[in-house]
Amino acid sequence: MLFDGGRSRVGWAARMSRRYHFIAGLPRSGSTLLAGILRQNPRFHAAMSSPVAGLLNGALEQMGAGGESAAFFDEAKRKAICNAILDAYYADTQAQLVFDTNRQWTARMHQLAGLVPDFKVICCVRNPAWVMDSFEAIHRRNPFDYSRMYNPATRQTVYSRCEQLISAGGVVGGAWTALKEAYYGEFSERLLLLDYELLTRHPARTMQLVYQFLGEAEFAHDFDNVEYAEESFDQQLGVKGLHDVRRKVEFKARRSILPPDLFNKYQDMDFWQDQTGSSAGIIAARRSETQAPLITKATP
Repeated sequence: MLFDGGRSRVGWAARMSRRYHFIAGLPRSGSTLLAGILRQNPRFHAAMSSPVAGLLNGALEQMGAGGESAAFFDEAKRKAICNAILDAYYADTQAQLVFDTNRQWTARMHQLAGLVPDFKVICCVRNPAWVMDSFEAIHRRNPFDYSRMYNPATRQTVYSRCEQLISAGGVVGGAWTALKEAYYGEFSERLLLLDYELLTRHPARTMQLVYQFLGEAEFAHDFDNVEYAEESFDQQLGVKGLHDVRRKVEFKARRSILPPDLFNKYQDMDFWQDQTGSSAGIIAARRSETQAPLITKATP
């Protein structure tokens, strides 16, 4: 047996004490920014979207009724393997609290409930019209890079690009329907919806509410020095700057570049404005001509 100076025991102890929360919500709504802020806390690990949700889904497909080996797996074994995947992926981090990011977690709340005791999900949101606008701005900033987000047919105009994004299988549409499922689902009290505009306008107060929701001791974040980027991933996707985070957390107002009819088409899709039928915690501005400071519901 090789001597490792006790590192294996230390690593095992770290994994046994590690806790998990999750980040989901809509794209282009601040999840990478939130990860960049959270990772300033040495107790936390946070990053851009991970493949963990996809790995779990792939394993469950193989172990499910459609797989050739389904007869060899009962529920306890399937659950144990899913837990092992989650722990193995983060085996190299010593953080006490890991935030795994994936927009599909909100469609898998029932699975998380069986895997991770006391989990919580921070859902980054933004008015969908501005989500679409942000994707269009990224597209126009990279005129000679053809992204994998579109195919030759849907790449042609802003109308076809938006239609692709908002479709049920699209980047925005898939995340929007998953979020809506969780918002009205039986685990909605595990959610905190966090609005991008409020995070960038009032980062200190917003993060204070996030820490309250998580039940964690507050940390003095430096909102003038937040850095996080995933350049290699963005280059592979063909969307330069998709996950870049500006150093200073601040809100920059600008005019939408979407045609007015498209903007109007999507701006009423922020269903979380109506809190009826959901127990989710919400940090968001009211949609009105004069926006109110904060909407907050009692959070667990």
